[in-house]
Amino acid sequence: MRLVALVVLLAVAPLLHAEVPAWTDEPIELVRLIERANRANTAGNRIVAARLYCNAAAHGSLEAQYQLARLYLGPLRARRGHDTGHVLLALAAQRGHARAETLLPSIRKPLPGDIDGHLPPCLFKVAALPPADADAVVPHEVVEHYIAGLPRNHRAHARLVQRLAPRFEVDPRLALAIVRAESNFDPSARSPRNAMGLMQLIPDTAERFGVRDPFDPEQNVRGGLAYLKWLIARYDGDVARVAGAYNAGEGSVDRYGGVPPFAETEEYVRRILAFYRARRHVAGNAQPG
Repeated sequence: MRLVALVVLLAVAPLLHAEVPAWTDEPIELVRLIERANRANTAGNRIVAARLYCNAAAHGSLEAQYQLARLYLGPLRARRGHDTGHVLLALAAQRGHARAETLLPSIRKPLPGDIDGHLPPCLFKVAALPPADADAVVPHEVVEHYIAGLPRNHRAHARLVQRLAPRFEVDPRLALAIVRAESNFDPSARSPRNAMGLMQLIPDTAERFGVRDPFDPEQNVRGGLAYLKWLIARYDGDVARVAGAYNAGEGSVDRYGGVPPFAETEEYVRRILAFYRARRHVAGNAQPG
């Protein structure tokens, strides 16, 4: 019996500790709920965390469903049983959650036949979402978790952005959101409109901010950060207008008095706001320590 117990413990050991949620572009109300759930989970309040994750999952959050599965596979396995976590994990993997797909093969047993019967009842009781705090930036630990999961070469460029952004009075988290949306950390990226490098500088912008070689990662990031700093000052830290101008040009933002009504720009701004999670830029927010 002791051997069996040890084998089970070793199998679920990676699930016994709270895992920082992914940096997602899910709706901000769901992201905030996941943040609250993660704080509760980290503090050891598993029941509260499960309730919050389940509410977000009921509203369609794939990340929350994955985090709920981990709770039921680990700390709360005695409360709902291992099968509930297994079913939640399998459904998350089926919907394309990368970490669920990675974790699922470690569960060496067949899924139970009655899938619906093993889902927690809270998934079918959709509670109202609390209003989102529009002033709280994405937590540093979430960004660190995201960067740690990047391929090595992309991770190096993300660290370059983190290091340089405070020198231009730009929150590194906003700069990272811009670079991710522009090039996904590929220094050789070139768009059909001849935007180049990590921060996708067009020739006029590169010249304007003294970038001689837009495919040199550090030159490109410095030029892009200088432009971001200029836009932040011009639009008084309004992240939507800053992002809109970075994508479509400040002339378009000024002409329309806000985010231009272009489908590409509106989606771009939505992605930046979803990643940064705050509508106003917060200066002086380099990673602590």
